[in-house]
Amino acid sequence: MTTSPSPAIPLVKRYDVRDFFRRPERSAYRLSPDGRHLAFLARAEGRQNVHVQALGEDGAPVGPARTLTRETARDVGGFFWKGPDRILYVKDFGGDENFHLLSVPIDGASAPTDLTPYDGVRAHVVDDLVDDDAYVLLSHNQRDPQVFDVFRVEVATGRAELIAQNPGNITGWATDHEGRLRLAVATDGVNNTLLYRDAEAEEFRPILTTDFKEVVAPLFFTFDNRRIYVSSNRGRDKAALFEFDPHTAREGAMLFEHPDVDVSGLAYSQHRKVLTEIGYETWKPQRHVLDEATAEIYAELESRLRGYEVALQSATRDESRFVVAAYNDRTQGARYLYDAASRRLTKLGDIQPWLLERDMAPMKPIRYTARDGLKIDGYLTLPVGSPPRSLPVIIHPHGGPWARDSWGFNPEIQFLANRGYAVLQMNFRGSTGYGRKFWEASFKQWGRAMQDDITDAVEWLKREGIADPARIAIYGGSYGGYATLAGITFTPDLYAAAVDYVGVSNLFTFMNTIPPYWKPFLDSMHEMVGDPERDRQLLHDGSPVFFVDRIKTPLFVAQGAKDPRVNKDESDQIVEALRKHGVDVEYMVKDNEGHGFHNEENQFEFYTAMEAFLARYIGQTMPDE
Repeated sequence: MTTSPSPAIPLVKRYDVRDFFRRPERSAYRLSPDGRHLAFLARAEGRQNVHVQALGEDGAPVGPARTLTRETARDVGGFFWKGPDRILYVKDFGGDENFHLLSVPIDGASAPTDLTPYDGVRAHVVDDLVDDDAYVLLSHNQRDPQVFDVFRVEVATGRAELIAQNPGNITGWATDHEGRLRLAVATDGVNNTLLYRDAEAEEFRPILTTDFKEVVAPLFFTFDNRRIYVSSNRGRDKAALFEFDPHTAREGAMLFEHPDVDVSGLAYSQHRKVLTEIGYETWKPQRHVLDEATAEIYAELESRLRGYEVALQSATRDESRFVVAAYNDRTQGARYLYDAASRRLTKLGDIQPWLLERDMAPMKPIRYTARDGLKIDGYLTLPVGSPPRSLPVIIHPHGGPWARDSWGFNPEIQFLANRGYAVLQMNFRGSTGYGRKFWEASFKQWGRAMQDDITDAVEWLKREGIADPARIAIYGGSYGGYATLAGITFTPDLYAAAVDYVGVSNLFTFMNTIPPYWKPFLDSMHEMVGDPERDRQLLHDGSPVFFVDRIKTPLFVAQGAKDPRVNKDESDQIVEALRKHGVDVEYMVKDNEGHGFHNEENQFEFYTAMEAFLARYIGQTMPDE
C-alpha cells in the first residue's frame, strides 16, 4: 500500500537520525557527598563511561576530568557515589539484564572491583548505606536463580557476608534509616505478605496479607524507625500516601491523595530528617512540596529557569549544593550546579545542544472515549509547522503493559515528528497511575479490550480529521510490539505499515520463557494475562502467530538475541510464518543486545532502517538543509 509523498513541511530543519540518538558529550551529573568532585558520563573507549572532575571553592569544575571506567562493550548503565572517594556502577552483558555492581576508587589507584563476580547472576542494591562509606547492602540470585539473598559487601574488596537467606518466597527487602534489614515482601504467587521485625536479631513475622491487586507498598521508615510510610490502595481505588503502623498493620494518618491518579512518590532530606515533597503524575509530573526550605529552592530555580521544569538530581551530604535539571517536552535541556546559601547557579552544560528547541514539537495531552465508555488519556505530537489535517500518523503504544507514557522529551517521538509524522501515544486500560479499577480493566484483555483502546485512538484521529486514513502506521516495543502485531492481525485494514520492536507474538511461548526471577509472579501473571491451561482458548485467540493468514500489512521486526524477557523465538516465529505466507517482512537481529537496543551504533542502524521503511509505506518527505 504505497502512496505519494505529501508536500514538504516548511520551516523545520531536517536533523540527521544520529542527532536524536547520539550520546551527550556529558550527562548524568552526580555530586560527591563532600562536594569536592563531580562525576558524570562521557565518551571513552567508544562508550559512555564514568568520569570525575574536581570542583573549586566556588563550586565550578576545575582542571581536567579523569576517566574512571573503561567499558568497551556497552555504556555504563548507571552509577552513584559511595562516600567521597569511590563510585559504584552497574553493567550487564549483551543486554542479558544480569546486572553486576562494580566499585572503583576515584583516584584511579586500582581497577574496578566486581562486587558480584558470578556468571548469570543479577544483583540489586538493597541499601546504599549513605552513612557508611565502607559497605553496601545488595541482593543477588547466585544460590537460586529465582530468589535473591541479601549480603553486606565491603566495597573496596568485594568481601561479602550473608545477612538474610531467602526462604524461597521473598520478592523484596527493605531497611530502616540505620541500614537494618527490617522489612520484606513475600508472595505465594497471587497473595503478598508484608513481613516485619523490630530488630535484626528477631525473626521476620507476617503482619499483613493482601492479594496482588490490593497494594500496601512500603516506601521507607519514619525517622524514628517505628512506623512506615506506604502507598496504599487498600479499600480504595486510587493509591494514597499514609503512615502505617507495623504493630497494628493499619494505615494511620493520610499524607496526601489525589482524586484522579495514584500517589506513590515521597522524598525526604537525609540531612535534615524531614519529608520534602510528594510526587504524582496527572498529564505531566507534579509535586506537592512539604517543607519551607525545599519550597524556597524550587521557587528560586523556577524564577530563574522560566519555561522549564526543574528537578533536583543530586546533592551533597549537607545539602548545600545540588545538581539541577531544567527541561521540557522539546528539549532535554541543561544541567546546573546550585549553591543554596549563595543562590549561585552555575551551568554545567546542555545535554543535546545540537537539537534546537524551536525545531522540536510540543507534546500535548489528549483524551478520547473508548467504545465501552472508558476515558483514555494520551499525548499527541504534531510535526512543527504543519496544520493538523490529513497527516501521516504513527500510533505508538507503550510497553509494559503495566506502565504508562509520560510527558517530557522523547527522542523517538521528536525524530518521527521531525520527519513529518504525527505521533499518538495512548495510556490504554491497564496503564499504571490511574487507579486500581483502570488497571484491572486490562486483565485477560491482551488482543481484546486493550487493543480496542488503541484502535479507538485511531478512529478518534480519523474523526478529528488529523489522520490521513491511508497513511497510518503502528510502532511499539515490548508489549507495544505485541500491540503492533495484534493491530495488523485483528484489524488488518487499519494500518499501512507496522514496526514490531522486541514484541510478543505467541502468548504460550512467552509465558514459558520468562526469566527465572519472574517465576514467583507467574500465578499473578496468569490472572492478568491468562493461564495456559485454564485459558487456553483465550491465549490462542490473542496470539498473532496463529492468525498470520490475516496479516497483509508490511512489517519490520527488530529483536535482541539475548533478550531475557521477550525471547528471540517470539520474533523468529512471526517472521518465519509471515514469510511463508508471502508477506513483506524486514528482520533485524542484534546478537549483542537484549530487550531493546542499547548500543549507539545499533540504535543508529535501527532508526535509519525504520525511517526508510515508514517513508516507503506512508510516504512523508521533507527538504534537506
